[in-house]
Amino acid sequence: MVEISKLGKANIISIQSCVSYGHAGNSSAVFPMQRLGYNVLPVHTVLFSNHTGYGDWGGEIIDTKIVSSVIDGIEKRGVFPITSAIVSGYMGTIELGDIILDTVKRVKKANSDAIYVCDPVFGDVGRGIFVNKELPDYFRDFVIPECDICTPNMFELEYLTNTKVKTIDEAINSARTLLNKNCKSVLVTSLEHEKTEADTIEMLAVQSDKAFHIKTKKLVMPISPNGSGDATTALFVCHYLESKGDMKTTLEKTTSGIYEIFDTTQKSGTRELQIVASGDKLVKPEHIFTAEQI
Repeated sequence: MVEISKLGKANIISIQSCVSYGHAGNSSAVFPMQRLGYNVLPVHTVLFSNHTGYGDWGGEIIDTKIVSSVIDGIEKRGVFPITSAIVSGYMGTIELGDIILDTVKRVKKANSDAIYVCDPVFGDVGRGIFVNKELPDYFRDFVIPECDICTPNMFELEYLTNTKVKTIDEAINSARTLLNKNCKSVLVTSLEHEKTEADTIEMLAVQSDKAFHIKTKKLVMPISPNGSGDATTALFVCHYLESKGDMKTTLEKTTSGIYEIFDTTQKSGTRELQIVASGDKLVKPEHIFTAEQI
């Protein structure tokens, strides 16, 4: 039997929700990571027919006992020592958060080089907080201190740091308040500040001693597609591992990849992200963007 470590560049455990129709959670994150050559072990926390943006859906939240059992089964296959990253997104409950944090500890005990990448999904501009009211503070007080990389959007950054961001410098300073003995990098998505142009979209990658800013043309769609944050985090993890932590390269390749997904989606005229159709361009993007060090 071929060892699982031989099946890809690295093993990534992705603990997120899943939808059958469209792309959100693992349904948005797994394929980009696989297309970039990584062996992904998806652990689903929710199984819905479609994302909740449609207003109705089938399926249900997966019992945390089942989630724990799946993770235990993965551990028994000897995967933890050869896992390079754990990725989490929407959690739903503190109980599930505790299971994820326990998994992180177990994986890191087996492989001290493994990283934990947390997308603190709990809110967005225009929607506000859309999770149980105790979860945003749980992210701030318990999850962020245990992750190596976090990827908040603008709304989540301001909430986690209790700040209002009006300039890039303020965004950098806010992001740096999230850094700690574990968390060494912050990716801010959907960055907006007083000088943001109406037809652009920006991201910011921040570490203790450096920060990189990047922007692209904003591709307008009738309905903003769900799952873009999940895909962005997935691309970021892969390029971070590939570049061995080179933040400039990671940000540039992540931006090029997510732009290709948006470009393909806009041209298709559909509501759902065209992630599979963008597969080849994730490997060889047609649009290349350069990050500026600030």
